Parts: sequence; structure tokens; C-alpha cells
Amino acid sequence: MNKINADSVIYIFARFFSTLLSPLLMPTFGIFIALWATVLCYIPSGTRLVVLLVVFGITCIMPMVAIAVLHNLKVIEDKRLVKREERWLPYIATVLCYICSAIYLHHIHTPQWVVVFMAGGAAACVVSTVVTLWWKISAHMAGIGGLLAFAIHVYIDGYNVIDMKPVICLLVLLAGCLGSSRIFMRRHTFMQVVAGFTNGFVVVFLACKLFS
Repeated sequence: MNKINADSVIYIFARFFSTLLSPLLMPTFGIFIALWATVLCYIPSGTRLVVLLVVFGITCIMPMVAIAVLHNLKVIEDKRLVKREERWLPYIATVLCYICSAIYLHHIHTPQWVVVFMAGGAAACVVSTVVTLWWKISAHMAGIGGLLAFAIHVYIDGYNVIDMKPVICLLVLLAGCLGSSRIFMRRHTFMQVVAGFTNGFVVVFLACKLFS
């Protein structure tokens, strides 16, 4: 009985981390870091908030709407995209939303290194889309891997106005919690978690270093 209760508590925490660190929220978290932890923090707070909300709408709300529509049309059975075979179409919709967000950021003259973060996220999502045709790679881990890569890039290139080391350490800790959660919930294997994180981190980091 105690084991059952312990497993239930762990499952609740696993669901919490999976929801809080959804791949659809990673672009918003990244833009938050860019607008509140870097030299961009000197932009008026109202302007920063509008940009954050627009990015949230494009990269989180719009993909959720697309998934809901696909579910209502019986194209996918589960909104959580548990089945690998049902992931590719929502992933493509997400890639398009990332691209639209990058175009928006470019249009409002956001610095190149921020635009490249969003474009790198789109590229990592493309990799996930291709891989998922054959194998169930973790999109959650790709998302937090990309966010960690962006935070490290901000620190290395000196865009930050706050100490980024605690932020980076926190993201590493959260990545571990998220990966453990996905494995505990049996959504992914260890290798799928590692592959997802590697995809997000490497693609976003290389994009930031090469194009910003």
C-alpha cells in the first residue's frame, strides 16, 4: 500500500513537471529570459510584456488550438500525442508557429540573437518531426535542451545583466527532473530522453553561435 501511495505521489510530480515544462512553453520562457535577464530589460516593461504575450500566443496557444482541431476532426486520438504515429502533423503545425514567431520578432527589430533562438527552436522541431516518423524522440527534452542552450549562449556572449549561473543550474536541475518524469510516466525510454535533449541543445546552440 505504501508503495502504491509513493508511486501516486511521484506520478503527480511527474505530471506537474511535464505540464510546467511543456515544449510549447519553452519559447515563452526563452523570450522571458531575453527580455528580463539581458540588456533588453531596459526596454519599457509594457513593450516587453506585449512581445512576451504575442510569442506565447503564437508558439503555445496556436499549436494547442491546432491540436484541438485535429482531435475534434478525429485525425489524432489523444491530445497528449501519446502515439508516435500521430505526432508528425501537430509537429509540423508547431514548426510553422515557431517560424511565424521568428518572423514577428524580426519584424519588430528584435536583436538577431533572439530571432535565431526561435529559428533554432523551429529547426530542432523539424529534426523531431523527421525522427518521429520512425522513432519516438522526446519533444519535452528537446524543448528544455534548447532553452538551456539559449541561456548558456546569453551567458557566454555577455548579453546578460544578471548572474546567469543560477539560471543555468536551475535549468540543468529541471531538465533532470523532466527527463526522469518522462521515463517514470513511461512516455519515453532513457535513450529517447537523451536523444531529445541532445537534439534541442545542439541545434539551438549551434544556431545561436553560427548565425547570431
